[in-house]
Amino acid sequence: MKLVLDEHYSYRIAEQLRGRGYDVVAVVEQSKRRELRDDVLFEWAQREGRVLLTENVKDFMPLHHVRVARSEQHCGLLLTSSSRFPRSRSGIGKLADAIAAFLEAHAYDDSVKGGVVWL
Repeated sequence: MKLVLDEHYSYRIAEQLRGRGYDVVAVVEQSKRRELRDDVLFEWAQREGRVLLTENVKDFMPLHHVRVARSEQHCGLLLTSSSRFPRSRSGIGKLADAIAAFLEAHAYDDSVKGGVVWL
């Protein structure tokens, strides 16, 4: 499963996960992806075959619902919250560990495809 971290997340999380063998990119690592509109980022993630990790439920859930209404698949949304995984230095390792556990548990299935999962 390939993953993209939206602009709210540190590149250090992606680095840690790549160090563990996972295919993860962070939007903040790619200057041309920074500050993309949410719908454009979502479509890019689909073209790249990447599940999108975000805490921006307000903007990404409507994009999910549009796809569902059109009977169109998407790679999936993996949602988090800053209360559970603070976006601080101390929270980086905790979130990286949780993502790694999720990726390990779902390495050989498509359970996220077309869906929304809370981490």
